[in-house]
Amino acid sequence: MTVPAESPDTPPAPAVALASARGRWILLTTVLGSTMAMLDGTVVNVALPRIGEDLDADLAVLQWTVNAYLLTLAGLILVGGSLSDRFGRRRIFTLGVVWFAVGSLLCGIAPNAGVLIAARALQGIGGALLAPGSLALIQASIRADDRGRAIGLWSGFGGVGAAVGPFLGGWLVDGPGWRWVFLLNVPLAAVCVPVALRHVPESRDAQAHGRFDVAGAALGASALGLVTYALIEARSGSPAVMAAAVLGVLLGAAFVYVERRRADPMVPPDIFASRLFTAVNLVTLCVYAAIGGFFFLVVLQLQVVSGYSALAAGAAMLPTTLLMLLLSARSGELGERIGPRIPLTVGPLLCAAGTLLMLRVGPAASYVTDVLPAMVVLGMGLVALVAPLTSTVLASVDPGRAGLASGINNAAARVAGLLAVAALPLLSGMGPESYRSATQFDAAFGRAMLWCTGAFLAGAAVAWATVRSPVSKACHPQCRTYCAVSAPPLEPRERGDGTAAG
Repeated sequence: MTVPAESPDTPPAPAVALASARGRWILLTTVLGSTMAMLDGTVVNVALPRIGEDLDADLAVLQWTVNAYLLTLAGLILVGGSLSDRFGRRRIFTLGVVWFAVGSLLCGIAPNAGVLIAARALQGIGGALLAPGSLALIQASIRADDRGRAIGLWSGFGGVGAAVGPFLGGWLVDGPGWRWVFLLNVPLAAVCVPVALRHVPESRDAQAHGRFDVAGAALGASALGLVTYALIEARSGSPAVMAAAVLGVLLGAAFVYVERRRADPMVPPDIFASRLFTAVNLVTLCVYAAIGGFFFLVVLQLQVVSGYSALAAGAAMLPTTLLMLLLSARSGELGERIGPRIPLTVGPLLCAAGTLLMLRVGPAASYVTDVLPAMVVLGMGLVALVAPLTSTVLASVDPGRAGLASGINNAAARVAGLLAVAALPLLSGMGPESYRSATQFDAAFGRAMLWCTGAFLAGAAVAWATVRSPVSKACHPQCRTYCAVSAPPLEPRERGDGTAAG
């Protein structure tokens, strides 16, 4: 498949300061776009009990309502990153925003569960186009010494979108109805697209070409779809489910085989030559599996077991929102100063502690003594983790591959969440009608929180064992790249012109 691209000889727009008017417009655009995707990833969870009641759906339908979106998002987000670098980051970003808004509109008017699930899959395609582009626009358009703060602000406001989602979703579900959870994205897109077209400069990787890895995209998405289906339907134990599981694994192996042998792969194997990039993506898999499972189940626990309204269940997440809003930018700056190892270790440990505290949340749980401590501790963990993780992923590769790196890391996060939502009900013993029974759901929820805790602890262990702090003192003062993974500091060397090099 070949897509015409603009001339690679077009000079890139100069990087701008974050404090400038254009810098603030760029940040606003990326925050609006990514907030649509992140908000939708959490706002829907609060509406699940009401969707199930309104559409007479069992737990598997609720899982698919979440996972149809995650499936296309995870399966195609690598495509979005590659297209962003090749054909213009602003162009692909705005296309994704429009596509996402159309999918949201279809979700809002869906007459039954089948149409809703299909529309959620369409939403995921739009998310796959816009999500990697938002970070790539920051990396390509904001000057180097402002990127840490810009990414911190992006992470903070994006985290606010993800955390405000349950609160906003609860208000909508209890008020005008669950369909407005999806219709909300339409006006956001109506603001985002004109701002992007007017104020955001176009950028691309001049070395990229127009060929596209159709085989890799098809194999990756098919493998994820089959494995997800097998996990959700595993209780039936039917031959079809077993066949789907085996075929999904085989297609996953075929995806790796094809990518290693193509001249122009969707996932170039050489990007993993950066040990830091590989290590941080392993951390991402662990912690985002826990995050995805946590937020999927907690809002159900609060409504089904503790008797909270949808609004009260969503409002329970507000401490996490405030912490991300107030502290994420500083967390990004701190990560640049001290390196990624400590934040990527301490953050998951705090999240694990917050998850364990959720074991106290049962029937008639008190918000102040039971829910609030867990949310505060979890929020501090996310503050410590999210911005340094994002900055480290982008700093571990060449800036020209920012869209690809962002796409791979986003794919790792979404795949982790997808598999967690599919597998946790199975691992914790939830039946198809468990969410209709407070006693059954409460028992399974406790087991699920232990699984989430284990995933957070695994992420902390991987970070401590594999991530090393960057060489800062030994490098040239202007070098802000994470130059070392586990090697000892290097002495400054001279370039041909006599200046020091990192």
